[in-house]
Amino acid sequence: MRFLTIFLFCCLPSSAVAQTFSELEGLLRDHPALAVYGYETEAALDRSRAATALPDPVVSLGVNNLPVSDPAFDRFLPTNRAIGVRQEFPNFAGRRARASQAEAMAGLSEAMQAARFSALRAELIVLLHEKERIAAERMLAEERREKYDRLSDVASAEISGGRPIVFRLAEIEAERAGVARQLAALLEAEAAADAALIDLVGFVPTIAAPTIEARVWDGDPASFHTVRVQMNDIERAEGAVSEARAAFRPNWGAQVTYQQREEGSGAPGEVFAGDDWVSGMVTMTVPLWAGRSQAPRLRAAKAEEAAARSSYLAAARSARARYEALHSQMESAKAQFSILEAEIAAVEDEIQSQLRTYESGVGDYAPIIDGEITLLRLETEIIRERTRAAQTAARLNSLLVTP
Repeated sequence: MRFLTIFLFCCLPSSAVAQTFSELEGLLRDHPALAVYGYETEAALDRSRAATALPDPVVSLGVNNLPVSDPAFDRFLPTNRAIGVRQEFPNFAGRRARASQAEAMAGLSEAMQAARFSALRAELIVLLHEKERIAAERMLAEERREKYDRLSDVASAEISGGRPIVFRLAEIEAERAGVARQLAALLEAEAAADAALIDLVGFVPTIAAPTIEARVWDGDPASFHTVRVQMNDIERAEGAVSEARAAFRPNWGAQVTYQQREEGSGAPGEVFAGDDWVSGMVTMTVPLWAGRSQAPRLRAAKAEEAAARSSYLAAARSARARYEALHSQMESAKAQFSILEAEIAAVEDEIQSQLRTYESGVGDYAPIIDGEITLLRLETEIIRERTRAAQTAARLNSLLVTP
């Protein structure tokens, strides 16, 4: 059909720059909005590795029991130089829980990155189809303007011939002004689409929009990006609960101190051996104030986990509703497309009938031009519906996780 030829012609690239949609996807992956999630994932993984590590040991140096009046290390038996090392051992369950939380945060960032990329990819496809629609509509609008010029000439000739159709001439001028407004609106829409494309990939691509086939949801809520994000958030909340439970367990510590002593000076009261001493101890925490510390934290963590699970259910409902709404819009566009095709066929038949009547010497040429203008309007509508169906399919696909 003629309108399809116009649509395909407007899809062809206007420059010789080698571009493919795969190349555009590669540029899209470098978008700063996606890089943010990459850095967050890397940071979360590093936090996960750090979470299981032990804290730094504490090294102490000092002197003990040194007389103030006459400082010396050989006058008083307990006087010594000391070096000590203390190491804390936070309970492993708590460290592992913190590592699990960080790993869940990394998964959350990855899921958000995938969802964001899918949305940006859909927006890129939508804009490419929008550019094609604008180009096709502009071509049809220019044809309509030419038809109105011809129709105006025919109407003027009819008036000169004494036929009272001045009112039709006024209608033609009004409709021609409407075409001018449409062309101005198309220029505005094109500028907006170009700006959005520059934001996405850094320039205005000239490739044809890819053909889009709507994906079919398999019924699993986890197939939606938003639900996948909430699943990772539940894992993070579960890690917080595990950490809160681990807080009831003791944290251990060990300390060793080496005390270097000197032999007594031999004066009265200062006779003693100079053996060195070693002291050691093990420490553990006792959850004595658990009712006012650990217990409230555990309740808070459980509440956050419940909130995460509720968010999961809400996301599943919302994603399904969004999918069904987009699917309905896509089917509506396809139905409108079929209806418009039938109308175009009817108008084409009417034009042929009017043309035969005109060629037989009966009637005038104005109804034929009117029919052609109507045909151009219908072709514009069918291009819009075709574009709407493709754009809706792209947005629908962006909801689903790529296998």
